[in-house]
Amino acid sequence: MTSNTKKLFIKTYGCQMNVYDSDRMTDALAEHGYETTAEMGEADLVLLNTCHIREKAAEKVYSELGRLKIMRDARREAGSDVMIGVAGCVAQAEGDEIMARAPVVDLVFGPQSYHKLPDLVARAANGRIVDTDFPEEDKFEHLPQARREKTIARGMTAFLTVQEGCDKFCSFCVVPYTRGSEVSRPVAQIMAEAQNLAEAGVREITLLGQNVNAYHGLDANGEPIGLGALLYRLAEIEGLERLRYTTSHPRDMDDALIDAHRDLPEVMPYLHLPVQSGSDRILKAMNRKHTRAEYLALIARIRAVRPDIAISGDFIVGFPGETDQDFEDTMQIVRETGYAAAFSFKYSSRPGTPGALMDDQVPEEVKMERLYRLQALITEQQAAFNQSCIGKTLPVLLDKPGRNEGQIGGRSPYLQAVHVDAPVSLIGQMRMVEITGLSKNSLQGRIVTESPEESANLDVSSEHNAHERSENV
Repeated sequence: MTSNTKKLFIKTYGCQMNVYDSDRMTDALAEHGYETTAEMGEADLVLLNTCHIREKAAEKVYSELGRLKIMRDARREAGSDVMIGVAGCVAQAEGDEIMARAPVVDLVFGPQSYHKLPDLVARAANGRIVDTDFPEEDKFEHLPQARREKTIARGMTAFLTVQEGCDKFCSFCVVPYTRGSEVSRPVAQIMAEAQNLAEAGVREITLLGQNVNAYHGLDANGEPIGLGALLYRLAEIEGLERLRYTTSHPRDMDDALIDAHRDLPEVMPYLHLPVQSGSDRILKAMNRKHTRAEYLALIARIRAVRPDIAISGDFIVGFPGETDQDFEDTMQIVRETGYAAAFSFKYSSRPGTPGALMDDQVPEEVKMERLYRLQALITEQQAAFNQSCIGKTLPVLLDKPGRNEGQIGGRSPYLQAVHVDAPVSLIGQMRMVEITGLSKNSLQGRIVTESPEESANLDVSSEHNAHERSENV
């Protein structure tokens, strides 16, 4: 590290796309002398990469800025300084307000400006900067690839954004206003990034998008292809053993994508497919443009070609006008679907969205009571799914030391944490693991194969094996 090296601290809020974006900001600044630090107090540049989905998320940012003001005042008294920036969706939605409410902030920039970050930082040294435009140029073309050593340090799993923005305009959601309309990266650009990740040792990639299964990137012939076709191409990259994607919309779950779940062993048997409500009346008010029956029929189609698939989802309770019967319809769709995991939230009114202007807002105490009931049912289903894994032998990507001595951890195909007693020399390998028990937040197991070659000869599950996939092609 040279004397010219500056220290960067990024605090990331919200979704996986923000995690990916924070890594790319780190890569962009690395070429200009910035090294990351885990200690905010020693940073020369602090960036808050923000989320705007719920009200409390935005307020957390302002609270953090209050603490940063105290830190900056202390630094200046000691004869040093720190630059402070706010990035992400709160920045995009509230850039001018942030500057007014938080004079400590030097720089505000939205998700489409990360490729300009080194220049923005340089300009902010001479005065406060706000950049929340939607530029015409493709930011991904200008962002540098991560250095190989950085990718290796980040581990064997990686996020890869393939699509941004959303054209669905659900009435509760700010994404179309903060991330813009749906834009898909070209196929060649994604393949190059995935290839670089694989060559650096990444074994599992999760494709990201606000509406990832609406992907329609252009191939070498200038023709758009969908997410299903993209998965087939990515599955050919040597070294990539697992592919995932999130977050999806039921309206964009087409035949090619369903076929990819049937045909590609690299595509994990885990699908995050939010429905938000089980009431047709509320779904219409949310502008989801699908019904409960259509959602349930889609789940049945997917399970018909991939019987071992696990489904996760998102739910909002207390949307304006939600009655007791509407909420019971949500409880019933959860019972009918049977989720391996799910995320549930109270409705949060977001300024600028149609939902914020609707009459018949649900009282807070009613939202809380419904949320507790829904979460209890989801927890019961998740526990049942985890229990059903006991006795099964699953491929586990071992990627980190465990909390206890002599233990290492990894992830099952269903995104469950799995712990086994094994040497750290196995980190980075895929092993077949017999699931023997459960702890509070993970599965316990024992390795049943000694080499990757032996692992390759075992089925992922008794319900779905490679021969069945080849017969269905």
